[in-house]
Amino acid sequence: MQESILKVLSEISGYIWGAPLIVLLFGTGVYLTVLLRGLQFRALIPSLYLAFVKRKEEGSSEGDITHFQALMTALSATVGVGNIAGVAAAIAIGGPGAIFWMWITGLLGMATKYSEAILAVKYREKDSNGNMIGGPMFYISKGLGLKWLGVLFAIFTTLASFGIGNMVQSNSVADALFSAFGVSTWITGAVLCIATGLVIMGGIKSIAKATSTIVPIMIVIYMVGAIIVLIVNFSNIPEAFSLIFKYAFSPISAAGGFAGATIRQSIQIGFARGIFSNESGLGSSPIAAAAAKTKNPVSQALVSMTQTFIDTIVVCTFTALVIISSGVWSSGETGAALSALAFEKSLPGIGSKIIAVSLAFFAYSTLLGWSYLGEKAFQYLFKEKSIVFYRAVFTVLVFVGAVAKLELVWTFADIMNGLMAFPNLIALIGLSGTVLKETNLYLKEYLTMK
Repeated sequence: MQESILKVLSEISGYIWGAPLIVLLFGTGVYLTVLLRGLQFRALIPSLYLAFVKRKEEGSSEGDITHFQALMTALSATVGVGNIAGVAAAIAIGGPGAIFWMWITGLLGMATKYSEAILAVKYREKDSNGNMIGGPMFYISKGLGLKWLGVLFAIFTTLASFGIGNMVQSNSVADALFSAFGVSTWITGAVLCIATGLVIMGGIKSIAKATSTIVPIMIVIYMVGAIIVLIVNFSNIPEAFSLIFKYAFSPISAAGGFAGATIRQSIQIGFARGIFSNESGLGSSPIAAAAAKTKNPVSQALVSMTQTFIDTIVVCTFTALVIISSGVWSSGETGAALSALAFEKSLPGIGSKIIAVSLAFFAYSTLLGWSYLGEKAFQYLFKEKSIVFYRAVFTVLVFVGAVAKLELVWTFADIMNGLMAFPNLIALIGLSGTVLKETNLYLKEYLTMK
């Protein structure tokens, strides 16, 4: 029975994450990039400055958390297992060329992420507790006037938060720690359950404080490990880049344990894994952006688009270079096992442990980030009184995820994650005129001030 259900869900997931969604996500990114005249390239450096330098306006602006905290909360939900296992899977299936197409999703996705954040801040509201709440469910219902579609998005997001944002993540942590250090899954589950509950019961301010500490540390730890591997394999880095560009536009034949890949496979898996990693267009991150202290939607939008840059162009690229320069990309391994093999080959004895610890940190931070995203979607559906119930259920499911087998949960959550994109992309296209208007007003004011 379970196998039959899994087969049906897998077919549904394959259809949802197939060509139509990928084309829609890619097309929306292209459209917004052209509409905004490549703003993500022109404003990248100022955006990074806005993200990491605290400004006086944050103290007097409406909102619950700073630009930096909003960025870290959003990053906590996206910089995760996909940056380690997802990148490796893309290379294992589509070859080195898949990374080029991941880069394309990242560069175009910055415009998508920017537009999502503008709309999230513009259409946000204060709840009865005085906290900001916003995201696609609000700009779909208020901006497009399609409340039923906003409700659908909120339902998909809530379900995704329990699956891919919760149980799948705790399961990844438990599996990584058991494989590397022999820690029992129930012990990991219990610790994660308590640690998650203590943080999320304090709401967005508590989550933001935790993620603002955890996310920078976990990224630095992982990046330092990756840099050491790249130093060891320094002479192979030029060839790694060569393979990425070469096989982005030409088929790659079978080699070692690698089964070979067509150009179409490289493009499809590169897009799919890239979107899965940075979540541009899925509608999750703008929920966190809506909580930021800001007087102008554009300032937070500029900060938000750096999330995609950091996630895909920086972190994913380092993972890819480690795997390819280590020479293990054609070994036949895939997912986290391939990343662990690459680290272990270059750093015997500690390489696989670096991956295990990184996976644990990445997955735990994703738990925290997604707890807030799901909570706001649940609150949209059932109002403020439902928040305590949501947090309690979310906390309990952390333990369940750590000790259970999750094939069905993973596939079902994958479906919900994909379904989030459709109403969000409809809103982004329908409200693109609003995005452009807000951008032009901000730029005009900025130039006048200068």
